[in-house]
Amino acid sequence: MLTPQWRKSTRSGGNGGACVEVADNLKTVVLVRDTKDRDGGTLHIAPTAWKAFVGFAKQH
Repeated sequence: MLTPQWRKSTRSGGNGGACVEVADNLKTVVLVRDTKDRDGGTLHIAPTAWKAFVGFAKQH
C-alpha cells in the first residue's frame, strides 16, 4: 500500500490564507484536503477527473 505524499498547492500563498494539500502519488485516487483542517475530511478524486480539473483551472 502506498502512503500519500502530501504537498501544498502551488497556488497557495505563504500568508496563511486558504490552502489545500494534494496527494497525487497514488495510482487509483487523488486526495485533496484543507491545510488548516487536515482531520476535517479528504476528497477522493479519480485521477482522470483530477487531470481534467487541473487542465481546466490552468486555462482560466
